[in-house]
Amino acid sequence: MDHESSLIGLFAIIPILFYLGLLVLCVYFVIKMIKFINAKTSLDQQRNEKLEELIRVIGNGKEE
Repeated sequence: MDHESSLIGLFAIIPILFYLGLLVLCVYFVIKMIKFINAKTSLDQQRNEKLEELIRVIGNGKEE
């Protein structure tokens, strides 16, 4: 009987471990997405600054 009860306990804990693993995976995914969005925002700002500088240079060339 002890063997059967431990087997039932094992089957009872498997869904809990599954949901816990899924929760950890979701938190990891959200953290990675936040880091990616922050890096993309920074790179977009740098690109926009370079484009503005290029537009100024081209604009100055046409005026002269």
